[in-house]
Amino acid sequence: MDASPLPDVVPAGSRAIVTGAASGIGLATARRLLAAGAEVLALDLDPAVADVVDDERWVGRACDVSDEAQVSGAIAAFAAAGGPITQIVSNAGIFTAGANIVDLPLATWRRSLDINLTSHLLVLQAAVPHMVAGGSIVIMGSRNVLAPGPGAAAYSCAKAAATQLARVAALELAPQGIRVNVVHPDAVFDTGIWTPEVLQRSADRYGMTVEEYKTKNLLKAEISQHDVAAGVLALLGPTFGRTTGAQIPIDGGNDRVI
Repeated sequence: MDASPLPDVVPAGSRAIVTGAASGIGLATARRLLAAGAEVLALDLDPAVADVVDDERWVGRACDVSDEAQVSGAIAAFAAAGGPITQIVSNAGIFTAGANIVDLPLATWRRSLDINLTSHLLVLQAAVPHMVAGGSIVIMGSRNVLAPGPGAAAYSCAKAAATQLARVAALELAPQGIRVNVVHPDAVFDTGIWTPEVLQRSADRYGMTVEEYKTKNLLKAEISQHDVAAGVLALLGPTFGRTTGAQIPIDGGNDRVI
């Protein structure tokens, strides 16, 4: 029996798709895939995704992931140019908060569902027909799935539904040898939405300093986009090659989740 350790990387020559890849967790994940030898189709609403990485294996496309024609067109072109798709990281999302249910604008609710839920469906529908056995998919969830908070119904409900979509996909795609897993990050502060002003307001709400607020998990550890990207790469790679349908928190430990 071969007991040699397996690396937490995808095989060289992989062809991966990452959505929300112009910044934050998506960009950190896409960079790791490139470093592992993958070619990456990087999709983002921000046109900067085309040039954010200078590498011939980086295929950056501006794309509204809630638009079926844009998603299917970008993925079909990528598949046609180089063969099967081996990994998907469906990461694109938005955070909508600040309204209790009775005050929640219907437009805010619908936009959250479009970006945080329907985008994952569109990516799966467009990409799975181009995958083969051994493929792996990671859907980006949220701590709010397991421990929602007041004022974030649109976000929490969409992320919970996306998690359920991933569970069904794990059941449906297992016969094809394709794995589907979910990661649930929390408090990833080194992303664009967390400006110093937003951080300070949030810390004040808890009566904490910013540093205390950034490490208010059980491990007292700050969670970075690179921590999440490392977890995603592990799930995509051979270490979790016999795992599907899992939900992995990357949050430093949350007593409401545990």
